[in-house]
Amino acid sequence: MRTAAADRIGLIFSLLDADGTGHLEAADFELMANRVVLAAPESEEREKRAMTAAFRRYWTTLAAELDTDGDNRISFDEYAACVLSPQRFDSTARDFAEALAALGDPDGDGLVERHVFVALMSAIGFDRGNIHSLFDAFEPTPGDQITVTAWIAGIEDYYRPDKTGIPGDHLVGAASA
Repeated sequence: MRTAAADRIGLIFSLLDADGTGHLEAADFELMANRVVLAAPESEEREKRAMTAAFRRYWTTLAAELDTDGDNRISFDEYAACVLSPQRFDSTARDFAEALAALGDPDGDGLVERHVFVALMSAIGFDRGNIHSLFDAFEPTPGDQITVTAWIAGIEDYYRPDKTGIPGDHLVGAASA
């Protein structure tokens, strides 16, 4: 596994462990879904439900694929296995990416404004400086917006161990500002 992918997976595991127990459990995904939905007050209920459903599917897929000891919890070691076989999670990652990007585009124009992006990514738990670096890596428009398609592709790339030098790498490590 490449170092960049290992760093990305370590960060996302720590963020998904919303209650800080050191294991992923269904309750973590409910907590995270609630935080993210609350960060999107301008979004329609349909998008909020889709985001909650995507978090639930994320948990269900991980539990089915990675809970090797059947304890209804996923350890870091179990979770890290998904980096080695990302194709097992392609459709789940795509659903999650689409739901998050749709939540970030409440007016449906295909663009996500920086303040909405920052609110959603902060709700997930990413460092604000790193969030701004990521947004800038997506090459925003003069109106300080990124495309929904760029964000979706960026989320999918984040979970690919063969991808290096991707915008998502801005989320790992020291904040730039």
